[in-house]
Amino acid sequence: MKILVLGAGATGGYFGARLAAAGAEVTFLVRPERRRQLEQDGLSVRSPFGDLRIKPRTVVESELQPEYGAILLTCKAYDLDGAMASMAPAVGPRTAIIPLLNGLRHIAMLDERFGADRVLGGLCHIAATLTPRGEILHLNDIHLMTIGARLASQNQAIRMIDEAFRGAGFTLRISDAIERELWEKFCFLATLAAITCLMRGAIGDIVATRDGVKFMAETLDTCIAVARRRGAKIEEAWRERTLVTLIKPGSTMTASMLRDLESGSRIECEQVIGDMLRRSEVVGVDAPWLKAAYCHLQTYEIRHAREACPQ
Repeated sequence: MKILVLGAGATGGYFGARLAAAGAEVTFLVRPERRRQLEQDGLSVRSPFGDLRIKPRTVVESELQPEYGAILLTCKAYDLDGAMASMAPAVGPRTAIIPLLNGLRHIAMLDERFGADRVLGGLCHIAATLTPRGEILHLNDIHLMTIGARLASQNQAIRMIDEAFRGAGFTLRISDAIERELWEKFCFLATLAAITCLMRGAIGDIVATRDGVKFMAETLDTCIAVARRRGAKIEEAWRERTLVTLIKPGSTMTASMLRDLESGSRIECEQVIGDMLRRSEVVGVDAPWLKAAYCHLQTYEIRHAREACPQ
């Protein structure tokens, strides 16, 4: 199976490098400047699971052909429009798209552009960053990719991808409840991002305050209520396990959105907090902490744009 990975950033570069090192036929779709860097330095990964360096096969947009069995899509959610335009020439009649983006809004956008039969369910759990030198730094001890069929017609594609990805040096799960798991991750991420960004601290900092545990639990319950009203069968046992993580004393966990916020970078405000808030309004769930976080993050974006373009 020919696999196309959009970009060679932290997430796509990590999973793509592991696949390539295991012998999979992987090509990275990159911009010309990134291609030159990769041709000169290779693609390096530093990880608790072992470092590696490969000479990746690369392609630029103008060279694409509809010859790929799977496309691994790992861009930031706010870059999805550009990513869809770039990858379109690579999508053939049997291409399966594996999106590993935050939130849920991208699913409907990909369905509309490429057809729902091509768009699998996918999510990943990993913390990684790209260094100024273009190396991928794996920050934790998790490198999990979960994929699943959203339609019965996708089962054969799932089996083929399972066979192609096995032995690649990361954990691959095949889910038979991918829609529920996508909602679960969305609920977790929206809660974590809303509260750590609003309070500007890690979980441990927040839950050490008088009302931190209460705020975190209320936000999680809000997100779960939205998911359930949209038909997701989220179980109470999942809620209890997730809350343990979200209120763990001394935890240094934050959302990547907070790290982006503090570095002055673009953030996935609309795609995560804004989208969950809009869904809450449609189904009639009051979401005060999501509203506060959304206002806070919108203010950051407006100020960031103003200061980037002074009059």
